[in-house]
Amino acid sequence: MKDCLNKLPEEIKDLIYLISDIACKDNTAVYLVGGFVRDLILGVKNLDLDIVVEGDGIGFAQKLAVEFNVKLVSHKRFGTATIMARPHLKIDISSARKEYYPQPAHLPVVSAGALKDDLYRRDFTVNAMAISIGVKDFGRLIDFFGGRRDLLNKKIRILHNISFIDDPTRILRAVRFEKRYNFNIEPKTLKALKESVRKNMLCKVEPQRLRDELILILKELHPLDQIKRAWKLTGLDFISSRLSAFDKKTCCLLERVEKEISWFKNNYHHRRHLDDWLVYFMCLTSSLSIDDVRASCEKFVFRAGEEKRVLIYKKIRTKFIFSLSKEKIKPSKIFASLEPLSYEVILLLKAKYANKFFQKHIEDFLEIYNGARISISGHDLHALGAVPGPDYKKIFSRVLNAKLDGSVKTREEELELVKKLLRTRIHTDKKTD
Repeated sequence: MKDCLNKLPEEIKDLIYLISDIACKDNTAVYLVGGFVRDLILGVKNLDLDIVVEGDGIGFAQKLAVEFNVKLVSHKRFGTATIMARPHLKIDISSARKEYYPQPAHLPVVSAGALKDDLYRRDFTVNAMAISIGVKDFGRLIDFFGGRRDLLNKKIRILHNISFIDDPTRILRAVRFEKRYNFNIEPKTLKALKESVRKNMLCKVEPQRLRDELILILKELHPLDQIKRAWKLTGLDFISSRLSAFDKKTCCLLERVEKEISWFKNNYHHRRHLDDWLVYFMCLTSSLSIDDVRASCEKFVFRAGEEKRVLIYKKIRTKFIFSLSKEKIKPSKIFASLEPLSYEVILLLKAKYANKFFQKHIEDFLEIYNGARISISGHDLHALGAVPGPDYKKIFSRVLNAKLDGSVKTREEELELVKKLLRTRIHTDKKTD
């Protein structure tokens, strides 16, 4: 495997050799493991290094953190640590461990172990390989369980018969890897998976762990394949007990969502990061009531901003869609309707409603109106005699609407409009007196 390591991008290769040198000086046995090894063999890009140390993993991670002059996040209970060696390069370091499950579907109890113990505790054979990066045997592949053979044969295989009972989240991982790499779940593994499903094991897992696995599926490049497979094998009631159907309508909407996300990224990659997975989640749960969706968000302990976006989508009514489906609407009206919504909600609406005027108004908003700003500031209003307070917001809104609708274009015209608004206000106040 040394040749494969040497073909890595220079930045990654240099990092691995540096870790190897530090391990040599420390007389520590260090191995690349897991997904990095799998993807290296497959020739798939993977910038996250996963390292196992036979010995004190956290201690070794501390030495790396000093070497790279970065902060360390450690979890002493599990003997693991994470450092960001570069802004885009994450390294997970752990002590070699063995584990047992005191109860099915619960977190395991871990203790110190050898490399073989650590690899045996992993989900599938293709993820249970290691590459030594010690100086004496740098690049040696360690494959106790036939992972490389399964990679070549495109098989997803568990390491022991009760793997899906011990950790039912492996069901969702099996689906994710199978579809990502176009592999097949081998027959005995599929039988064990179905037995775990029959026992309803997924619903016995801590909801936050299910959330994490679901999000990983929804972050895949083409998640519809994984969603269909998950639905076929397990159903989707682990998301909500009321999510009992995955109909053609939802499937078509997911396909359109994927196209809209791709369109947005191609045209607006400079905008803020898009939470693709959240768009897919909103789509998956679109048939549920707002109360059921809220319950799912609370069960999965979504962040406040994530739950807010999901619930805002559920609160959108037919009147809102109808108002944006007319041919002629003032830009200020389009702006007022769409500006409060997140990109995730807007893209789902664009995928869901095919009306050509609705589509055009969304495209105009994203291309022209989104982020529109006026030139004047509070200092200008103060200089013109406006008293600070609620009126500032009203005046700014009137000026922005005028700019969107094209009745003012320059800073000078904005100031003239403010003067007019202030005169009107003074005149109105005198009348009231």
